[in-house]
Amino acid sequence: MSKYSLPNNRLSNGCSRCLPTPKLSTILSRRSQPRAGAGGRPSLVWNETVANYALGYAHKRYGDCELEHSQGPYGENLAEGWGTLTGTDAVGMWVSEKSCYDYSSNSCVGGECLHYTQVVWNDTVHLGCARVQCRNGWLFVICSYDPPGNYVGRRPY
Repeated sequence: MSKYSLPNNRLSNGCSRCLPTPKLSTILSRRSQPRAGAGGRPSLVWNETVANYALGYAHKRYGDCELEHSQGPYGENLAEGWGTLTGTDAVGMWVSEKSCYDYSSNSCVGGECLHYTQVVWNDTVHLGCARVQCRNGWLFVICSYDPPGNYVGRRPY
C-alpha cells in the first residue's frame, strides 16, 4: 500500500473520531456517489458499533502507523499520510481506483482496485471510520464495512 503526502498542517495529538458529526454527511455522500454509479447501490449508513471498532483499531496503530489489516469481522480500507489527511481524503484515494477495476473480468487491471470494490460492494450496508495521529506524526485512517466485501469470485455489484 502507498503512503500519500498531503499539505503539512498541524493537527492535534492523540486519537479522535475520523469524522466529526458535521462531516458525517460529507463522507456518506462521498461514499454513496460511487455506489450510485456502480449499478445503483443503496447508500451506506453510519454505524456507531462499526465506528467504535474502527476507533479501537486506530488506537492500536498509534505506535507504528503500519497499514496492517485488523483481521477482524468487518471489511476495511486503510490509508496513511501526513498533514491534513481526512476520512474524505482517504475515500477519494480509494474511489480513484475505479479506473483500475474491469467489471467484465472482475479483476484489477493496471493497478490496485480492491479499496474501490469494498466501497461499492453490494451487500455492505454499514460504515464506520476513525483516524489517529501516530507517534511518528503520520495519520492513519480506517473505514470498516459491515457486512464485509471483496469475496473472491464475486462481483461487487
